[in-house]
Amino acid sequence: MTRITRTLASAALGAAMLGAAPALAADSPSLVTVVTSENAQTQLMAMVLTTQAVEQGETAHILLCGPGGDIALAEAPESATAPQPPLDMSPQGMMQMLMDRSVTVEVCAIYLPGLGADESVLADGVGVAQPPAMAGAMLGEDTTVWSF
Repeated sequence: MTRITRTLASAALGAAMLGAAPALAADSPSLVTVVTSENAQTQLMAMVLTTQAVEQGETAHILLCGPGGDIALAEAPESATAPQPPLDMSPQGMMQMLMDRSVTVEVCAIYLPGLGADESVLADGVGVAQPPAMAGAMLGEDTTVWSF
C-alpha cells in the first residue's frame, strides 16, 4: 500500500470512528444560539433574540450546555419555568414556542452524562447534539453563532 493510500485509509477510519461531520446541507442554520448561563434573564433574552431572528427570516438552531441545559428538562427548575416581566414568559416557554416554529433545540452531548441521566429526562422535542453535525452547523459559511 502506498503512503498516500495508507494516509487516506487512516483518515477514513478515523473519521468513521469519530462520526465525521456530514456535508452541510443547503438548509443548515443561519443562526446557532448557544446558551450556557444559569441566569434566567439571560436564558430568556437568548430565546427572545432568537425569536426575533426567526421572525426576520433566519433559520435557527439552539444548543443548550451546562446550566443552560436545565431549561430543556421535562422537570426543569423553577427559574426556567417561572414567568418573567414584561411579557410573563419563561425561558422554557419561549424555547417551546421556538420548537413549535421548527427551531431545533438540543442539549450538548456531554450534558446528560454529566447529570447521570438519559434522554427520557428531556422535554418533548429536545434532542441531543451530535458533535460532528453541530460543529458543521457552527462552521457554516453564512452561520452566525450567538453565545449567552
